[in-house]
Parts: sequence; structure tokens; C-alpha cells
Amino acid sequence: MKQWDTVAIIGVGLIGGSIGLALRQRGVAKTVVGIGRRQSSLRVARRSGAVTHTTIDLNKGVAEAELVIVCTPVGTIVEHVRQAAQHCTERVLITDAGSAKQAIVAALDSNLPRGCRYLGSHPLAGNEKTGAANAAADLFEGRVAILTPTKNTRAEDFDLLEEFWESLGSVVIQMTPEEHDRALAVTSHLPHVAAAALAAAVPESLFRLCGSGMLDATRIAAGDPEMWRQILALNRDNVLTALEQYGAKLSALHAAIRDGNQDEITRFLTLAKKNRDALGS
Repeated sequence: MKQWDTVAIIGVGLIGGSIGLALRQRGVAKTVVGIGRRQSSLRVARRSGAVTHTTIDLNKGVAEAELVIVCTPVGTIVEHVRQAAQHCTERVLITDAGSAKQAIVAALDSNLPRGCRYLGSHPLAGNEKTGAANAAADLFEGRVAILTPTKNTRAEDFDLLEEFWESLGSVVIQMTPEEHDRALAVTSHLPHVAAAALAAAVPESLFRLCGSGMLDATRIAAGDPEMWRQILALNRDNVLTALEQYGAKLSALHAAIRDGNQDEITRFLTLAKKNRDALGS
């Protein structure tokens, strides 16, 4: 397992903080530099043990990094990768943790100065909580991390990032940026939209009557609205397709209930239970 001398993390929230904690607790990096916009957030990251050094100056923070990981909202990833490439040492590898890939990869693929390279990552981990105070060193343990190489990606860069995510406990799979965005629209972005719509449909007068079913079904709707706005904007076309498919399922169930078609209702609910049971806990 490669031990990195210095890893810089831009955006030390839940994901960035968890990466830092895992790097330090597993001995994968000697120095972890946390880069953020607010000193208050960086103090939390420092107190939690996620980083060894912090700065609000991105240029200074990446100056000695061997690896840069951008963990900011998807709408700012391209900007931060380009800025990092201008100020880190030559030929440094840069990755990210964004939930949308196609537009980001298109903007950054083989298009960075000073020999720096970008290869997209997306660890399928996290929850509705935010901030380094909620970070956990085991967040990536047993979870999938997706790498999205292109024809321009160097094999050694892929191998380095594969080993990096595996060193944090992840299982690495490879997808094209297009495959990634189509899949995540169904498995991640659609669930958030569905949870948000369900939460928005409950009138305040009924809040006290909401039990565990409503709480479980809407938990992820508590995620950061601005972060999710950016994800939905960046992956708009795939999300719209997923919503159309979901709408067709809802329409079919609506028709079965309206028509009193008990067999169709049972078939629908049985398939749903079968699929959910197969997903595990």
C-alpha cells in the first residue's frame, strides 16, 4: 500500500473529513492538509483529527501535495481542480468525490496545465448530515467507489486511485462518465427527489402524526438543498429520464388502486418487497 507524504483535501465536510480521518487512522498519509472557506469549519476538522494542517488559501494548501482531492459541491469542482492545477507541483494527480461526472470530466479531461492530471472519483458513501463533526473513518468501509476514466487516462493514474480508495476500505469499480450519470440518476438522485417531494407533501398540521415510516422514507430529504440543487442541475437530463420512469410506476399503481385491481396491487407490492429485500440493510 502506497503511503502518501502529503494529501490536500479541498472541502473538509462530511466526505472530505471522513477521507482525512481514514487516511490518518490507516496510516495512508503522513500529512493531510484541509482547505476550506471558513476558519470555523476548519477548526472543527482539526479538532476531529481529520487533518494535520488547515488553510483558507487554496493556492498555499495544494503547494506540496502529491494528491489533491476536491470534495466541494459539484458546481464548483471544475473551478477548484483548475485552480489547484495552477498552484500544486507539476504532474500532480487530482480527483474529486462528486455525484455527477459527465460534465465535470468533459471540462477537465486532458485539459490541465503543468502536466497535472484529473481522474474522476465518486465514493458511494455519506448521509444527510454535513460537516466534519459528522465525519467517520469507517465511512468508506465496504462501500463502492467509482472511477470514471477516459481514453486519455493513464493506466498508472487509475492504478494509484484504485489503490487509494481500496486503502480506505472501498470496493472500486470502473464506469464511463456517461454510464455513471445514468446509473446515479436512478440510484441516488431520484431517491432524493422522491424523498423531497414526499416531505414537501406533508402539511405542517400533520407533522405530529408522522411515524417511523415517514421519517425513514424522507430521511435523505434533510440533505443540503444547495448541494442537491447543483447535482440535479448538472445531471438534469438523466434525472428527468429517471423521473419519467418513476412517474410511470406511480401511475400504474395509481390506476390499480383506483380500479380496485387487487391482483395488480399485490403484484406491484410483491415486486417492490423482493427488490428491497435484495438490497440488504
